[in-house]
Amino acid sequence: MNVRPLHDRLIIQRLEEGEQHVGGIIIPDSAKEKPQQGKVIAAGNGKSKDDGTRTPLDVKAGDLILFGKYSGQEIKLDGEDYIIMREDEVLGVVDGAGTKKK
Repeated sequence: MNVRPLHDRLIIQRLEEGEQHVGGIIIPDSAKEKPQQGKVIAAGNGKSKDDGTRTPLDVKAGDLILFGKYSGQEIKLDGEDYIIMREDEVLGVVDGAGTKKK
């Protein structure tokens, strides 16, 4: 991908959830809610302050994040769907997504 987000923006790839079964009923794709988790594909350099310095972002490429249902702007790049959003719209970063805590 040849796109670099500016300032405090992030490019997110939404994580797909598995097929949902509710009481043995398969829910069609049109009725499913979009997942509110995603992987950061690219991050900007940070927000510029009034004195010209940059505030670095807390999230980086590769992080698994949570975001609001109506956050960001959906875009299509190279045939893939992505979301571009500001860092303020990120609700949290999922630490150790592959490991379970006891």
